[in-house]
Amino acid sequence: MRSPVRGLSPSDSEEASDSTPLLQDAPRAEAAPVCCSARYNLAVLAFFGFFVLYALRVNLSVALVDMVDSNTTLIDNRTSKECTEHSASNKVLHNQTGKRYHWDAETQGWILGSFFYGYIITQIPGGYIARKMGGKLLLGFGVLGTTVFTLLTPIAADVGVGALIVLRALEGLGEGVTFPAMHAMWSSWAPPLERSKLLSISYAGAQLGTVISLPLSGIICFYMNWTYVFYLFGVVGIIWFVLWIWLVSDIPETHKTISHHEKEYILSSLKNQLSSQKSVPWIPILKSLPLWAIVAAHFSYNWTFYTLLTLLPTYMKEILRFSVQKNGILSAVPYFGCWLCMILSGQAADHLRVKWNFSTICVRRVFSLIGMLVSSWALQIHLPLFQEWLGLSLLKV
Repeated sequence: MRSPVRGLSPSDSEEASDSTPLLQDAPRAEAAPVCCSARYNLAVLAFFGFFVLYALRVNLSVALVDMVDSNTTLIDNRTSKECTEHSASNKVLHNQTGKRYHWDAETQGWILGSFFYGYIITQIPGGYIARKMGGKLLLGFGVLGTTVFTLLTPIAADVGVGALIVLRALEGLGEGVTFPAMHAMWSSWAPPLERSKLLSISYAGAQLGTVISLPLSGIICFYMNWTYVFYLFGVVGIIWFVLWIWLVSDIPETHKTISHHEKEYILSSLKNQLSSQKSVPWIPILKSLPLWAIVAAHFSYNWTFYTLLTLLPTYMKEILRFSVQKNGILSAVPYFGCWLCMILSGQAADHLRVKWNFSTICVRRVFSLIGMLVSSWALQIHLPLFQEWLGLSLLKV
């Protein structure tokens, strides 16, 4: 079996790497049933875990619209004729019992952006810790920490903007370990030919969490007040944590209810995939051009994704002049498209590899290209009649 260091050596051709000899050398075990299987139960629980994570992450973006006194930042937009028709919706009366704060646009930017200062710190350490101790507890306590800090958000807002910024950064620290922890778990749970399906199911929860959280936060702010946004999603996070700790195991060998057939299927499909290499070949990794191509693509995607995720509700309030209720619904539309395409593309990717013998690298290149081009195009189009809904829905295809 080739070591990871040799796998990155210049002498290996791209096509040789893409042919995945490890999968060809190993005899293909008979697949275990999907229904009620431990691996798909893990995918479903992970789905709801990332649902909770992104709900906790984005609810402030909508709640902030209702937390800030409109007179502080809301200025009539004179630059676009299309925006004037939405200004009337801001006059609709709704529950305003929640406390209001006089935070200018710069302060709001710090509040929304502070999450990512914590988030970036724990990404790489999270992967190292997950490799050493397993992903179950790391992911579980990452979600729990974010949940607890979310429940404390109304208190921090009352204490002061500095306390709220620090709290959001701490939430980011907790969430930063979750994706590396999930990757570590799937390395022990996902059979190679089911990997795209299992990962797409689990990570699609992030998009659905955004889809549900944004409009629901707007409705809660409209009919109740913004503090209940944090309490509701915080309680959901605690319930998920209890189920995760009770039902999930780091590896198939220690799972309490997995069938013998499924355990053997997973282990046999992965036995030639696992490396005995203990050290990480950092120098060859850093010299790998395909790695930097992936980094560039991921950076470009995340730039758009997180800019919209964080600032779209504020933009729709300050510039397009939507009410908090309609704001949440419209802000969620792009992520509904993202969630739907993530589920379908995972199924399509495995189908192309298994049934049509497409190479893994071909599938990834084509899918990445389609996703980037469609999103870029949708950001620039102007649809006079349907731009409010259709343009937004195309953003995240």
